[in-house]
Amino acid sequence: MPAAFAMLIGAQLLGEIARRLFHLPLPGPVIGMFLLAVALVTFANHWIVPSDGAPAPLTQVAQSLIGNMGLLFVPAGVGIVAELGVLERDWIPIVVGLLVSTLLGLVVTGMVMHHLTRLAERRQASASEEDRA
Repeated sequence: MPAAFAMLIGAQLLGEIARRLFHLPLPGPVIGMFLLAVALVTFANHWIVPSDGAPAPLTQVAQSLIGNMGLLFVPAGVGIVAELGVLERDWIPIVVGLLVSTLLGLVVTGMVMHHLTRLAERRQASASEEDRA
């Protein structure tokens, strides 16, 4: 479990380094979680048992963090309160950005789901045809 927690912290650190090195407009932890997801997909054969989605220690750490997620929102809430001046000044672009990104996320998710469902149906149909032959 300590190794899995170190993996999460290491991913966050790598994300923060990448953000500062390449002057990216994303938070370091977001970049780090993306890098961790890429690593999990890339090295899936070495780490992941086919029935599971992630290595067991990483799953345990992630579940304990999810269980305490309420505490993890406290720093974000404090950060928002600390930036109330920015929110008062720029609330229109923030609201527009939130609405547009939410709608875009819904549309993209729907399109991906639609295409993946069609792909799964085609694969199922071809598998059943092969079974008949």
